[in-house]
Amino acid sequence: MHEGIRGIETVFLLLLLFVVIFGDLARRLKVAYPIVLVIAGLLVSFVPGLPKISLNPEIIFLVILPPLLFHAAWETSWRDFRYNIASILLLAFGLIGFTVLGMALAGERLFSLLYWRTGFVLGAIVAPTDAIAATSIAKRVGLPQQITDILEGESLVNDATGLLALEFGVAMVVSGVTPSFGAGALRLLYLIVAGIGIGVVVGWVVHWFELHIDDGPIEMTLGLVAAYGAYIAAEEAHASGVLAVVACGLYLSRKSTEYFSPGVRLQAYALWNAIDFVLNGVVFLLIGLQLPFVLAGLHSYSKLTLLAYAAGVSTLVIALRLLWIYPGAYLAYYIRRRFLKQTEPIASAKQIFVTGWTGMRGVVSLAAALSIPETMANGQPFPSRNLIIFLTFSVILVTLVLQGLTLPPLVRALGLGSVGGPDGEEVEARRLMLESALTYIQEARERDQPEFEEMYEDFAEHHQDRLTALLSHSDNNADMTQYARQREVAFELLKIQRKTLVDLRNTGRISDTVLRRLERELDLSETK
Repeated sequence: MHEGIRGIETVFLLLLLFVVIFGDLARRLKVAYPIVLVIAGLLVSFVPGLPKISLNPEIIFLVILPPLLFHAAWETSWRDFRYNIASILLLAFGLIGFTVLGMALAGERLFSLLYWRTGFVLGAIVAPTDAIAATSIAKRVGLPQQITDILEGESLVNDATGLLALEFGVAMVVSGVTPSFGAGALRLLYLIVAGIGIGVVVGWVVHWFELHIDDGPIEMTLGLVAAYGAYIAAEEAHASGVLAVVACGLYLSRKSTEYFSPGVRLQAYALWNAIDFVLNGVVFLLIGLQLPFVLAGLHSYSKLTLLAYAAGVSTLVIALRLLWIYPGAYLAYYIRRRFLKQTEPIASAKQIFVTGWTGMRGVVSLAAALSIPETMANGQPFPSRNLIIFLTFSVILVTLVLQGLTLPPLVRALGLGSVGGPDGEEVEARRLMLESALTYIQEARERDQPEFEEMYEDFAEHHQDRLTALLSHSDNNADMTQYARQREVAFELLKIQRKTLVDLRNTGRISDTVLRRLERELDLSETK
């Protein structure tokens, strides 16, 4: 028992160490960390003597997936999600169905080692895109915000559709019975409605508790309870755990302004960012480390056959997305104009192509492949199971590495990169915030006692300077030289005060407790 625990500790420590090393390498190379970590895991898997770490699908679905989905939903703008709902659903449902059927037909006609049912299973596994891989890469290369919003929404929803298709595909292979279209539609409807309903109920309960608590550690623990609680409750009800977590995350994110104090909010963002990075880092590293296990059951296939199938299936997956993306975009435009009364202009051909090129797959696909049962109802081995796992692994590698690495030059070549100009909504929000503050200062000055006049004058002058700099930038589109210099000097002043605090602590004039208390005030000032 002691040796087993020590082995787990060693493996966990190695994983964290690799995540830190290769995560820092990704930052230095200015490459999205999922790409670097997958490649690193692949290379590390060849190192002799290192422990072989297998990926348990139950751990992925029950332990790692809920907090990752919850944080991704929390970071998603509900307004933008709702505004782009037509485009998102056509990708999350339409594209999933198109990919599954395309792979089923290809399994029958193009790939002799698969038939249409196992092709259906493979299509269901590789159809959903990865929430973290696509958006982290898209944000790094500066894609237009609407494309990023659509990719985020798609990857949050399509896991549920893909896992339902996998459920049907496995049932068809194991039992030999093909479910009817009506049964499939009813099952999908139940997954969606029950999953979203359970997620909102869990969110409402957690929100009620949050309103009566003002304690950072407890509130952040409640966030984890919400993520896992929504997922487990939905799975127990045979609904979509994925949609339950997404709905819960979106609901609590909208409500968080009501119950998070400023200090707790800073703690929560720091904690969730750390959890997100560690879990994603471990997951993408584990994908690369699975190569020995993926190859273990493929001795009966020649290397040339495996390479040809890997290249063929990966190309087909990419091609199916590109084939769907253009008519899907035009259909979404029609729905938005005709039924949703949106005046959104149709996306350019370049934007549509880039949206199609960002279909990266991730750990959900690999975990889904590993969750395929080893035997059928009659006791026979599940047909082509090892081949399906290998092809899934190949699709993940190709879409992450090939598409991920080629996306930045492609975006630059098409002229779609962000120009880095001012965000109109942000400028407007800053202006209204400052004007509201100035109005309050003037009203409070008139009500208060005369001896506080100088204090109000200082406040008014400070906020008026910021407003003047902001309006100058907004109206004339000129460089905010004065405002930038003001911020620079303010940070230098904070740095001087921080150094003074440390010197006082080092000479014994103040305690570490006083240091931390005053240092926190400076940190909060620096984040404003």
